[in-house]
Amino acid sequence: MITIKQGDITKEKCDAIVNPANSKGLMGGGVALVIKRAGGINIEREAMLKSPIEVGEAVLTSAGRLPCRYVIHAPTMENPAQRTTPEDVEKAMKAALRLAESEGLRRIAVPGMGTGVGGVYYGDAAEVMVKEALKHPKLDIVFIDTEREMVEAWKRELEKRKNNT
Repeated sequence: MITIKQGDITKEKCDAIVNPANSKGLMGGGVALVIKRAGGINIEREAMLKSPIEVGEAVLTSAGRLPCRYVIHAPTMENPAQRTTPEDVEKAMKAALRLAESEGLRRIAVPGMGTGVGGVYYGDAAEVMVKEALKHPKLDIVFIDTEREMVEAWKRELEKRKNNT
């Protein structure tokens, strides 16, 4: 099941939230920084111990003070604050969902990936994210972002795909 809503991912009660990370595991900006501030520095420390994390791979860390059990770190870029592509967003989304399923997780929350400093257009990110999410019907996926434009892009993409089936 896919749910779409506007809000703060760090308040979402679920098994895991996805951090659109960088390969180094540093959590210095964007969604990563918000997660680190809400959940604690140990999330970043654990991610850095598991780095480098290639784009197309994902790792699991504890969630600190967050209301979820884990954080899935799925890099959309190699270096912090680097531009990225829809193809790398797709790789990151695939890796996050694959890891969630292999760990037996049921409900995960996912923010817009690659759309901040990565510079990926909301519509392009939504297209690859929804496409990949639909391949995992056993997962309860919550797309959640503070940016209204991202939320609307997910809604448009999901509606478009429902109408094409």
